[in-house]
Amino acid sequence: MTAQRFQFSPERVAHFEVEGWKAYYDRAWLRLLRVVVALAQEQFHIPFPVSLLAAYYITRASVAWVPKEHDEAAILTNLSKFYRLAHRYSGLTFEPEQAAALEARYWDDHRRLVGQTEKTPFIETMTALHATIFSITHDQAAQSGQLRVEANNVLDTITGRTSTNPTADWLRCEELLRQAYGSLKQAINHHA
Repeated sequence: MTAQRFQFSPERVAHFEVEGWKAYYDRAWLRLLRVVVALAQEQFHIPFPVSLLAAYYITRASVAWVPKEHDEAAILTNLSKFYRLAHRYSGLTFEPEQAAALEARYWDDHRRLVGQTEKTPFIETMTALHATIFSITHDQAAQSGQLRVEANNVLDTITGRTSTNPTADWLRCEELLRQAYGSLKQAINHHA
């Protein structure tokens, strides 16, 4: 499958990602596993039961990430295993270890920059991650990177308990992610 034939539903990917965020912050690991199975199938076309293995790798990386003093090598190992499966089944041409390293940097940037107004490094990481995975240019991925960080900013108000309406803010997260993935889908189709 070439990038020009690569298809996914921005609405479904956004929905599953938000549900994954909810499960992660609730520390509901079994629910996270189930959501990531669906996300892996939708976003990267990983078939069941291999999608269960892919979800296992993301869940293990997520559990390992929780403590501030965490085992970075274990996280990167699990992310790399996930992205190898994503690479294998999606037909996309990205380098799995590079995608895993950018994913780990995304997690780090998000945690490190919570509550700060200057998010340029985070935006750059998200843009690089999207450009890498979907083989598009930095400029083509810039809008999705910006929107992903905006979604994370809204998420931070929910998890930081400063949101005045968490239900509405979860919907806002999903809308921003839908726009981000819509932007990516458009860039992929234009690039092809």
